[in-house]
Amino acid sequence: MLKNKIALVTGSTSGIGLGLARAFAAAGADVMLHGLGDPAAIECLRTELAHATGVRVGFYAADLSRPAEAATLVAATEAEFGRVDILVNNAGIQHVAPVDEFPVASWQAIQDIVLNSAFHAIRAALPGMKRRDQGRIINVASAHGLVASPFKSAYVAAKHGLIGLTKTVALEVAETGLTCNAICPGYVLTPLVENQIAAQAIAHGLPRERVIREIILAAQPTKRFVTVEEIAALAVFLCGDTARSITGAALPIDGGWTAR
Repeated sequence: MLKNKIALVTGSTSGIGLGLARAFAAAGADVMLHGLGDPAAIECLRTELAHATGVRVGFYAADLSRPAEAATLVAATEAEFGRVDILVNNAGIQHVAPVDEFPVASWQAIQDIVLNSAFHAIRAALPGMKRRDQGRIINVASAHGLVASPFKSAYVAAKHGLIGLTKTVALEVAETGLTCNAICPGYVLTPLVENQIAAQAIAHGLPRERVIREIILAAQPTKRFVTVEEIAALAVFLCGDTARSITGAALPIDGGWTAR
């Protein structure tokens, strides 16, 4: 389905990003991985994915808290693979605190990694996509890009901003062969969410399963986690020809969370 396409996925050495990278590779796209972790483990991951799918897989370790490095990541992908056909802005971090106690450094880091890096990556990728009159941009937002929760001011603000950026880019490229959409997952059992479960279990003195059902999934009517595979399947569909009229959309995949 995506044979001969080049996909760049930020934050793709674990969690949702890795699931997206695996799905793109399985669909035939060459993939540039990006993220943090042990270099040896990342190299094993890179070679395993390449051998399993038969596509080319690269890796580039950009620090997305630095504005110039998002553009450098795009340039590195173009240098290694020739172009970027699919850009997925997925990298993210989280910090939870009341607004009046929120560390300024944590606020800035979340804006830089979630929102600002997406802007810089899109800005760098658009000229090549426009020249070729084709491209797909997917921003992995969140249900928190559509609704708010207490104590997550920076994350909610950044994800709302990411959806606004998505809509603006979509309008600017509407008469070209490019699309720009946001995927808005509910809770997915990623390492980031596992950390939240552990913290809530300690804070409330509850066992893990009660934390999951009564706190983490309280707003998710299906009472089950969204799976990485479900998100990846949607992303692959959005990159295909039959999705060319879907642009500027913020697509919930949240177990009914935002239907309330």
